[in-house]
Amino acid sequence: MGHQKVSVRAGKGIEGDRYFTNTGKNRSSYKGQPDWEITLVEAEVLDAFNQSTGNKFHHSDFRRNLITRDIRLNDLVGKDFQIGRVSFYGVQLCEPCAKLQKRLGVRILPDLIGKGGLRAQIRSNGIVSVGDFFDGSAD
Repeated sequence: MGHQKVSVRAGKGIEGDRYFTNTGKNRSSYKGQPDWEITLVEAEVLDAFNQSTGNKFHHSDFRRNLITRDIRLNDLVGKDFQIGRVSFYGVQLCEPCAKLQKRLGVRILPDLIGKGGLRAQIRSNGIVSVGDFFDGSAD
Protein backbone atom coordinates (compact mmCIF):
# COMPACT_ATOMS: atom_id res chain seq x y z
CA MET A 1 0.00 0.00 0.00
CA GLY A 2 2.88 2.37 0.62
CA HIS A 3 6.06 3.35 -1.16
CA GLN A 4 9.59 2.65 0.02
CA LYS A 5 10.71 6.07 -1.19
CA VAL A 6 9.20 9.22 -2.67
CA SER A 7 10.60 12.20 -4.54
CA VAL A 8 9.68 15.56 -3.00
CA ARG A 9 10.04 19.03 -4.48
CA ALA A 10 10.20 22.28 -2.56
CA GLY A 11 7.08 24.38 -3.01
CA LYS A 12 5.35 21.68 -5.03
CA GLY A 13 4.86 18.50 -2.97
CA ILE A 14 5.37 14.80 -3.56
CA GLU A 15 5.81 13.79 -7.19
CA GLY A 16 2.79 11.72 -8.19
CA ASP A 17 0.61 12.96 -5.30
CA ARG A 18 -2.88 14.26 -6.09
CA TYR A 19 -1.93 17.71 -4.74
CA PHE A 20 1.39 17.97 -6.62
CA THR A 21 1.55 20.75 -9.20
CA ASN A 22 4.52 21.93 -11.23
CA THR A 23 3.60 25.54 -10.53
CA GLY A 24 2.88 25.05 -6.83
CA LYS A 25 -0.59 26.54 -7.39
CA ASN A 26 -3.71 25.12 -5.74
CA ARG A 27 -1.95 25.04 -2.39
CA SER A 28 -3.80 26.03 0.72
CA SER A 29 -2.09 28.57 2.89
CA TYR A 30 -2.01 28.93 6.66
CA LYS A 31 -0.61 32.21 8.00
CA GLY A 32 1.27 32.69 4.74
CA GLN A 33 2.87 29.21 4.74
CA PRO A 34 1.85 26.54 2.21
CA ASP A 35 0.54 23.63 4.24
CA TRP A 36 -0.55 20.92 1.80
CA GLU A 37 2.86 20.03 0.43
CA ILE A 38 3.23 17.03 2.73
CA THR A 39 1.42 15.52 5.70
CA LEU A 40 2.87 13.31 8.42
CA VAL A 41 1.30 11.20 11.17
CA GLU A 42 2.68 9.15 14.04
CA ALA A 43 2.34 5.37 13.64
CA GLU A 44 1.95 5.11 17.41
CA VAL A 45 -1.20 7.27 17.31
CA LEU A 46 -2.76 5.12 14.59
CA ASP A 47 -1.80 1.89 16.35
CA ALA A 48 -3.27 3.14 19.64
CA PHE A 49 -6.48 4.18 17.86
CA ASN A 50 -6.83 0.73 16.30
CA GLN A 51 -6.15 -0.97 19.61
CA SER A 52 -8.55 1.17 21.65
CA THR A 53 -11.37 0.90 19.10
CA GLY A 54 -10.85 -2.69 17.96
CA ASN A 55 -10.30 -1.61 14.35
CA LYS A 56 -7.64 -2.88 11.95
CA PHE A 57 -7.13 0.08 9.67
CA HIS A 58 -3.93 0.20 7.66
CA HIS A 59 -1.83 3.32 8.28
CA SER A 60 -2.54 4.45 4.70
CA ASP A 61 -6.28 4.52 5.43
CA PHE A 62 -5.72 7.74 7.39
CA ARG A 63 -4.54 9.52 4.21
CA ARG A 64 -1.30 11.07 5.41
CA ASN A 65 1.78 11.07 3.18
CA LEU A 66 4.45 9.96 5.66
CA ILE A 67 4.12 7.66 8.66
CA THR A 68 6.68 8.32 11.39
CA ARG A 69 7.84 6.43 14.48
CA ASP A 70 9.38 7.86 17.66
CA ILE A 71 8.80 11.48 16.61
CA ARG A 72 6.45 13.89 18.42
CA LEU A 73 5.03 15.70 15.42
CA ASN A 74 3.04 18.24 17.47
CA ASP A 75 6.37 19.57 18.76
CA LEU A 76 7.42 20.46 15.20
CA VAL A 77 4.79 23.14 14.56
CA GLY A 78 6.70 26.32 13.71
CA LYS A 79 10.03 24.50 13.44
CA ASP A 80 12.46 23.38 10.75
CA PHE A 81 13.39 19.69 10.64
CA GLN A 82 15.03 17.18 8.31
CA ILE A 83 14.19 13.68 7.20
CA GLY A 84 17.19 12.17 5.50
CA ARG A 85 18.65 15.03 3.46
CA VAL A 86 15.34 16.82 2.88
CA SER A 87 14.41 19.94 4.84
CA PHE A 88 10.87 20.68 6.03
CA TYR A 89 9.01 23.28 8.05
CA GLY A 90 6.11 22.26 10.33
CA VAL A 91 3.24 24.61 9.47
CA GLN A 92 0.28 23.39 11.53
CA LEU A 93 -1.43 20.33 12.94
CA CYS A 94 -3.27 18.18 10.41
CA GLU A 95 -6.51 17.63 12.23
CA PRO A 96 -8.78 14.76 11.20
CA CYS A 97 -12.00 15.83 9.54
CA ALA A 98 -15.57 14.64 9.21
CA LYS A 99 -14.81 13.57 5.61
CA LEU A 100 -12.14 11.12 6.85
CA GLN A 101 -14.51 9.90 9.56
CA LYS A 102 -17.18 9.22 6.93
CA ARG A 103 -14.66 7.49 4.65
CA LEU A 104 -13.50 5.17 7.44
CA GLY A 105 -17.06 4.55 8.62
CA VAL A 106 -16.16 4.79 12.31
CA ARG A 107 -16.03 7.57 14.87
CA ILE A 108 -12.59 9.21 14.89
CA LEU A 109 -13.74 12.56 16.29
CA PRO A 110 -13.01 13.72 18.92
CA ASP A 111 -10.57 10.86 19.67
CA LEU A 112 -7.94 12.00 17.17
CA ILE A 113 -8.21 15.77 17.67
CA GLY A 114 -4.70 17.05 18.33
CA LYS A 115 -3.27 13.69 17.19
CA GLY A 116 -4.03 13.74 13.46
CA GLY A 117 -0.53 14.62 12.34
CA LEU A 118 1.34 17.56 10.86
CA ARG A 119 1.06 19.65 7.70
CA ALA A 120 4.50 20.65 6.52
CA GLN A 121 6.20 22.72 3.87
CA ILE A 122 8.95 21.04 1.82
CA ARG A 123 12.01 23.31 1.86
CA SER A 124 14.41 21.31 -0.35
CA ASN A 125 14.21 18.79 -3.18
CA GLY A 126 15.17 15.18 -2.60
CA ILE A 127 14.17 11.62 -1.87
CA VAL A 128 12.55 10.50 1.38
CA SER A 129 12.97 6.77 2.05
CA VAL A 130 11.64 4.35 4.64
CA GLY A 131 14.09 4.31 7.53
CA ASP A 132 15.56 7.77 6.88
CA PHE A 133 17.09 9.51 9.86
CA PHE A 134 15.07 12.32 11.47
CA ASP A 135 16.77 15.49 12.69
CA GLY A 136 14.57 17.87 14.66
CA SER A 137 17.44 20.21 15.48
CA ALA A 138 17.46 21.86 12.05
CA ASP A 139 16.43 25.26 13.53
